[in-house]
Amino acid sequence: MAQLVQSLVGMNVLVVGALASLIAGLMATVGALPLAFVGNIPQRLLKPMLGFAAGVMLAATVFSLVQPGIEEAGGGAYGALVMVAGILLGGILVDFFDRRFPHQHLVKGHEGPNHRLSGLWLFVIAITLHNFPERLAVGVGFGQGDEESIRNGLTLATAIGLQDVPEGLAVAAALIGEGYGVWKAIGISTLTGLVETA
Repeated sequence: MAQLVQSLVGMNVLVVGALASLIAGLMATVGALPLAFVGNIPQRLLKPMLGFAAGVMLAATVFSLVQPGIEEAGGGAYGALVMVAGILLGGILVDFFDRRFPHQHLVKGHEGPNHRLSGLWLFVIAITLHNFPERLAVGVGFGQGDEESIRNGLTLATAIGLQDVPEGLAVAAALIGEGYGVWKAIGISTLTGLVETA
């Protein structure tokens, strides 16, 4: 990884960040592809995979965003306070969008204001709301484009890619369970991952 980081230092940080998030987003396709050969995946396997995805994202948040953010803000109690304020503001922003945009979850159903949108579009909005913070996280991870920022960005993009594998599988399996064709479900799963491209 050190050699990769060295080769990326000095490159346009926007291009590097966009490519890293594109590769991470395509991992949803990698997760969904086995359904083309296996068929449906039992729910008892999907739940532990989604738990794994949540654990990977939690670890990535702490080690690639929170800790470097505290250090960047000056460290100590002040740095921690700045980080907590940022996390709270980010949560408020996501909650704001969650309440004002109609969206649909495959399990919970319709949420947000009532609009006459098809179920597919409501689902796409829900995935967009979910993936928006991941997109921001990758962009912030690459930060200033120096060696440490690129290392943090690559670690974060890798973690997001790892959690996108079971997420892509779960999305495609849920769509197949709702009656979508295998390839259409894989295509939609791919699109949900590509929403993350920064």
